[in-house]
Amino acid sequence: MAPSVKRAPELIYALRGYTRKQALDDVTAGVIVGIVALPLAIAFAIASGLSPEYGLYTAIVAGFLISALGGSRVQIGGPTGAFVVIVYGIVQQYGVTGLTIATIMAGFMLILMGIVRLGAAIKFIPFPVTTGFTSGIAVVIASSQLRDLLGLRMPDVPAEFVEKWAAYAEYIGTINPHAIIVAAVALVIVTGWPRISRTVPAPFVAVLVTTLMVPLLGLDVETIGSRFGDLSIGVPKPTVPDISFDIVRQMVGPAFTIALLGGVESLLSAVVADGMTGMRHRSNVELVGQGVANVVAPLLGGMPATGAIARTATNVRSGGRTPVAGMVHAITILLVGVFFGRWVAYIPLAALASILIVVAYHMSEWRTFVGEFSGPRSDIAVLLTTFVLTVLIDLTVAIQAGMVLAAFLFMRRMAEVTNISAVKKEFADEDGTGADGLPVEVPPGIAVYEINGPFFFGAAEKFKETVNSISSPPRALILVMRNVPAIDSTGINALRALIRRARSEGTRVAVAGVHAQPMVVMERTGMLDEIGEENLFGSVSEALEGVQSVTA
Repeated sequence: MAPSVKRAPELIYALRGYTRKQALDDVTAGVIVGIVALPLAIAFAIASGLSPEYGLYTAIVAGFLISALGGSRVQIGGPTGAFVVIVYGIVQQYGVTGLTIATIMAGFMLILMGIVRLGAAIKFIPFPVTTGFTSGIAVVIASSQLRDLLGLRMPDVPAEFVEKWAAYAEYIGTINPHAIIVAAVALVIVTGWPRISRTVPAPFVAVLVTTLMVPLLGLDVETIGSRFGDLSIGVPKPTVPDISFDIVRQMVGPAFTIALLGGVESLLSAVVADGMTGMRHRSNVELVGQGVANVVAPLLGGMPATGAIARTATNVRSGGRTPVAGMVHAITILLVGVFFGRWVAYIPLAALASILIVVAYHMSEWRTFVGEFSGPRSDIAVLLTTFVLTVLIDLTVAIQAGMVLAAFLFMRRMAEVTNISAVKKEFADEDGTGADGLPVEVPPGIAVYEINGPFFFGAAEKFKETVNSISSPPRALILVMRNVPAIDSTGINALRALIRRARSEGTRVAVAGVHAQPMVVMERTGMLDEIGEENLFGSVSEALEGVQSVTA
């Protein structure tokens, strides 16, 4: 079956001809990725204002379903840093119930996106928007970790960015040197360990070393257990939240942000994986798989999930080539949680803070961010708007404002590339000449205007201004549209207004060189009937000949 017509999850096709060697490679890769994902899942949950179990259950449930039902053979799903900002905001304002409902709604949105085949369209979100909110999320994640990184003895960390830093300044005198030592050791291990070995994941080594270091050296630092109490990690049990119309209405905006963010992140991760493996993912199937995972995971104690680029890359480098690896990764986390869950309580929060600082650094892509400043000023405006709003206001507002601003700037660019010019003396057809091999002369009393570029709403106003500048009504007006690849309803209405005004002044209007798309739109809207078949010509020379024979 051709890849383009595949509709089932990639797991079904991957298991055809499945070998023992590939099974061994997938299991090995799954175990390695599971070890990598374990501390990250805990860290992302804590950073999101939730208890560690939420991150673990998300990695287990969503990680399994994304691999089993998705459209990528090597995608690893679970909680990611991209969701920290939006999840934290929802939890602070609406509680865990609000987060559960928003995540389920986002899951259904993702399923719908996949069903209506929006997988390709969602990739076309402007690059400055994605760069802006990704860098903004990185800044927010890093700033949210300072309490644990420095061991500040403060009750709560405010949600707002400015208030957060004001609180840090207020409690700066409560720095815990022991926490700084633990954080520094974890930071050195996370950044330096890959030079020693890539087989054993650096975050796992950092957590293991610092967890053992704290009791051995008698360090007084806050741990997961001291903040959240004893952890009971087992097979997740389903819970259904109380749903009301009022909270559903309030969650529409956050749910859309979760769905959009999850879709973009998962497809971006799948594209990266394609580049590493030479495979091709199926974006619409991937969106459906992501959607199902986000519907089910919150019912089993989870939070929003999406494809994780770093964990997916680790899977590929470790030999994983089918969805079995991702499913094994989820099972690995479940087994570790069930049999070693009580040891998770001893993990120092300062170590997790260091891991998240490194995650935020890589997530920021600061070189890409700085590189955008060499681009067009309009892109810089979109980048900074999205970035600042993500940091200072809210991710939902940032994405909406960034998309709207990018759309308006796109309209302006389209208007700029489209021009309407008057031909004064002579004109050339497609081959550069008229019927006799010479340039076509424009006789007195006939006006020729050429439209170059898409005739969308951005260019319609420019068109009106140009034709309204005609001082006295000509005998005939020829519109040349040979360089118009597309037209929209605003352009059609601008043409209609011109034709009606010209005829009221006794001017005949002819149109020359219309392409396929504009012709179809003009026919559907009744514009061709309004122009009249006798006023439609294939070239400028034919149009001049036709209008002169009638107006002479």
